[in-house]
Order: sequence, then C-alpha cells, then structure tokens
Amino acid sequence: MFNSPTASDQPDYSMLSRQLASILESERNLITNAAQFSAFIYNSISDLNWAGFYLCTTASKPTAEFPHELLLGPFQGKVACTRIPFNRGVCGTAAAERRTVLVSDVHAFPGHIACDSASNSEIVIPLIKDGELFGVFDIDSPRLDRFSAEDQQGLEQLVAIFMAASDIR
Repeated sequence: MFNSPTASDQPDYSMLSRQLASILESERNLITNAAQFSAFIYNSISDLNWAGFYLCTTASKPTAEFPHELLLGPFQGKVACTRIPFNRGVCGTAAAERRTVLVSDVHAFPGHIACDSASNSEIVIPLIKDGELFGVFDIDSPRLDRFSAEDQQGLEQLVAIFMAASDIR
C-alpha cells in the first residue's frame, strides 16, 4: 500500500512556476505547449503514472445536455482512453462541473474510468478561458492520497501559466 505524501514530497510550486514560464515564454502554439507542459509535470512531480490533456470536441453521440466530450490530447504515460463523455469519470465530472476534482482513491469514485489499473489517486483541473471550457488537465498517481490541497493550489497555478502562455482558439 502506498503512503500519503510527506512534506519532502511536496514540489516547490514557486520554482516550478518560474521554470514553466521560462519553458513556455517563446511559444504560443496550444499543442506544442500542451506537450511541453505534460512532459514538464510528469518529470517534475514525484509518484505520477500519467499527466496529460483531454480537449473538448463535439461528441460522437451528442445529446442536448452534453453536446461535447473530451478527446485525448498530448500526454505522458501509458496509452489512455481516447474519448470521455462529460459527467463520466473524474475527467468528465471536472469538465461537466467546471471545477477541479481531487480524488484520494479513484476506486471509490462513482463511475471512475480505469484507463490504467495502476492508478489509485487523481486530480483533474478544467481549462477555462473567458468563461469557456476547452478541456481538462489530468494527473494520475499509483499512490493513494497522492494529491493534497497544496498540490491542488500549485497545479491550478501551473495550469493558469500554461493557459496564459498558449493561444487557445
């Protein structure tokens, strides 16, 4: 069984923010920056087994309630689910509710989508600009209770840097 993170496991989000701003400062392309951001997070934060994007697209079977779904974008980690309906799993919930969803034990999350059976905890941050949802940034860990409130705050700040540095539509 995996243990909760200790203070020494906590990334220095202030330093990561400066590094990320430097990495993204000379490029505005969304896909390029998303690829760089995924690699940066995956390699800068301990105990991750997946980090990447799901971007909004027209649903393959749209409904009045959910005309869009999430389509796999740039990521680091094992092969992932390709399409996720809004309101399904942690990613779909974060998209539908337009809020960060932090899950200590994904196996206890109703409707969890197990793309990688090794994942035990997850945090998903919506990508919102000018009130419009563009997708989500998803991070998985093989360790239960991997993500803290401090991680949520730091990761939301990193996503904000990514969003500001990227041309989104």
